[in-house]
Amino acid sequence: MTRRLLAFFLLGALALGGCATVNVPRIPSDALPATQSSFGRSIQAQAAPHQGRSGFRLLPNSSEAFMARAELIRNAQTSLDLQYYIVHDGISTRLLVDELLKAADRGVRVRILLDDTTSDGLDQVIATLAAHPNIQIRLFNPLHLGRSTGVTRAMGRLLNLSLQHRRMHNKLWLADNSAAIVGGRNLGDEYFDAEPNLNFTDIDMLSVGPVAEQLGHSFDQYWNSALSKPINEFISNLPSKGDLASARLRLEESLAQSRQQNHALYNRLRTYKTEPRLDIWRRELIWAWNQALWDAPSKVLAKNDPDPRLLLTTQLEPELEGVNHELMMISAYFVPGQPGLVYLTGRADAGVSVSLLTNSLEATDVPAVHGGYAPYRKALLEHGVKLYELRRQPGAPRTGSGPHLFRRGLFLGSDSSLHSKAMIFDRQKSFIGSFNFDPRSVLWNTEVGVLVDSPELAEHLRNLALQGMAPALSYEAKLQDGQVVWTTEDNGQPHTLTREPGSWWRHFNAWFATSVGLERML
Repeated sequence: MTRRLLAFFLLGALALGGCATVNVPRIPSDALPATQSSFGRSIQAQAAPHQGRSGFRLLPNSSEAFMARAELIRNAQTSLDLQYYIVHDGISTRLLVDELLKAADRGVRVRILLDDTTSDGLDQVIATLAAHPNIQIRLFNPLHLGRSTGVTRAMGRLLNLSLQHRRMHNKLWLADNSAAIVGGRNLGDEYFDAEPNLNFTDIDMLSVGPVAEQLGHSFDQYWNSALSKPINEFISNLPSKGDLASARLRLEESLAQSRQQNHALYNRLRTYKTEPRLDIWRRELIWAWNQALWDAPSKVLAKNDPDPRLLLTTQLEPELEGVNHELMMISAYFVPGQPGLVYLTGRADAGVSVSLLTNSLEATDVPAVHGGYAPYRKALLEHGVKLYELRRQPGAPRTGSGPHLFRRGLFLGSDSSLHSKAMIFDRQKSFIGSFNFDPRSVLWNTEVGVLVDSPELAEHLRNLALQGMAPALSYEAKLQDGQVVWTTEDNGQPHTLTREPGSWWRHFNAWFATSVGLERML
């Protein structure tokens, strides 16, 4: 997470601004009705025969996930609402920003809500994008003092640890209040198979119809919250239209350079222009009853544990408690804590088949989180919970673009790390969103997701989970003579490891997180 935000903003050495001395008036706004655009009306007409159900299609393929975002921008006619925890610079982000600017040029209202961690040191450059009359940008739960330099921001964080610990982890992409993308992906090359060193395997879901309006309500709650501040409140010199024009020119030059230097990647990402798929995906939708779930923005104001009435997990509780036969979970970061341990072992003791896919120590991008998970392994296994840990997947040339969640990386030498978050209840209902099964998602960060009641969708998601649990891709943690061992398969030959795979540095990080008692912070 060392590279930061929004595309062309890294192309010039713009000066960092301090805090503005005058607050910009806050103007609340709401999602625009879908009926205001022909795109929205076409989706309403498509949804009408399904009597209140919404349409869904999984996007486990990183190329399709990128195309879906780009195509929603190009189809939007009235509004685009984007809500993200992380936005990293890269060719994929630059292409999306270019499309966002073109959408704003044709009159589309663009609202972008970013967690403040994304804006780290980039207030002035973010505000350059917001200089467009049709683009508004707000920061969620921002640090108000000491934003001018890296040193002062670090000091401000130290003095406001409680505030800095509570983040907006939501990921939402909404076009014309009619079609949305929810899931685990942030924005950046590593989420779209375009990063030479790391590829996150992830799951998004294209969601159209009434569910999009529900998600529009969630966006409005965050956008109009007192915790969301316009970017212009944090800069002293507002960028001009000339500054925006200069930045756009640099963006165009950088994309032209990318086309020359990395022609294959550039053309693959731009497939949304040459071979658009949205109309095809709309014919593949699964129509089902659903419920959009999200944490209340005020969750982050709690001094201690937040009020359960504010939590996504409270809304999800009936499904968690009602599962009778099979519970499958995919969670990139898994730290059950004592409540999670009691719940999972209780379900397993009641005869429910409980299985989890998470990252192995060697694959995770946050070894400290693995340290929070490891102490619970033995107790979970003793009660029959099945644990699968995705292995580090060394890069190999990419082949095909089928619906495979765990395809190896595009570049030689790239590593794959699980970033997905999903649950499947009794092969009937599925939950897909930004929520990890850990204290951070439950208590500190805000999250969003969609619960879908469809055996067909659940089966698609279940098959993706089973792909990742296969012996060639994952270690299955088991108990042998009272100790945890890891079974796996190489070249078709099964074998068992008695020492957890991973470098000494990863082992140290995991051990240190446990030793100093960081579990509730993970």
